Amino acid sequence: MNRRRFLRIGGLGLAGAAAGGGLLTGCGSAGGAGKYPERPIQMIIAYAPGGGTDVGARILQPYLEEELGGEIQIVNRPGGGGWAGWNEIARADPNGYTLGFINSPNFMTGYLDPRLGRQDLGLDSFTPIANQVTDYGAVAVHPDDDRFDDIGGFIRHATENPLVVTSTGVGSDDHFASLALSDRYEARFDVLHNEGSSDSLSDLLGRNTDAVFANVGELMSHHQDGKVRVIAVMKDGEQRSPYLPDVPTLAEAGFGGVESWSSRGIAGPAGLDPTVTEKLSAACRRAIDNPEHIEQLGAQGLEVDYRAPEEYAEMLEEDDAFTRRLGEKYIWGPEGL
Repeated sequence: MNRRRFLRIGGLGLAGAAAGGGLLTGCGSAGGAGKYPERPIQMIIAYAPGGGTDVGARILQPYLEEELGGEIQIVNRPGGGGWAGWNEIARADPNGYTLGFINSPNFMTGYLDPRLGRQDLGLDSFTPIANQVTDYGAVAVHPDDDRFDDIGGFIRHATENPLVVTSTGVGSDDHFASLALSDRYEARFDVLHNEGSSDSLSDLLGRNTDAVFANVGELMSHHQDGKVRVIAVMKDGEQRSPYLPDVPTLAEAGFGGVESWSSRGIAGPAGLDPTVTEKLSAACRRAIDNPEHIEQLGAQGLEVDYRAPEEYAEMLEEDDAFTRRLGEKYIWGPEGL
């Protein structure tokens, strides 16, 4: 399956830099990976405790500690749409003792949107280490809504009659999912932005909205319980989600060319020593692919998707291109919100 949303044009790019072991030319200050880690590693979570990223990180923590032979201290730094934590990672000493989880495409919005004033930061401010989870987007409606038998009916209806849909905030992956579907198939959506997926689901259940854009991990249990009806998973391929096996993908339903996900992976500051990056990535691979870890994340509806530094960097570049194009067109550009 072709997982690229848009073609990447020109330059060495983040992936090439990752293959070289870092995003800047500095070699960091860890002194190589021979004895690393020699003290606890701080793992920054840019959201409050109890959220999806925090839960996934805490599930991974003991497995990664075992593989590294050292202690990992999870530190929550919520605020600024995630940038309280991500800024701390970017500006940390590149010695391997300050790492953190980044979430895309939410992460990209924070430096691409010129109104937020973070033009001094970007992908090249970080060293990608390993992707842990790819949580695909999905579209859900009220189970008793007979206007939409399937995603085709939903899209056709929205091209003629605007639908009210929810997202978890301007620039969130859910928001970009609705923009991508609208951009490709001329569906018209009035988007109600909430603080989180629980508010979005409440609006749908209260019939305040027509549909919700959310992730598979957020919708799985509600779909299984019959509280919502998921009508499509936003994958540009025909392999269904193992957690929603009764739900077709967009491509399977005849609406290919659109894909949406929220990826969660580990990164450090730019200039991380290549040998430290390699040791961390290898430990992450073994920890992430541990069957017990996979089973625990699966219970949350989260799809494990380990990617090594170069492949993870390519994924982030694709997310950057995806976010940049739609953001400039619909959010912060001349025709934006």
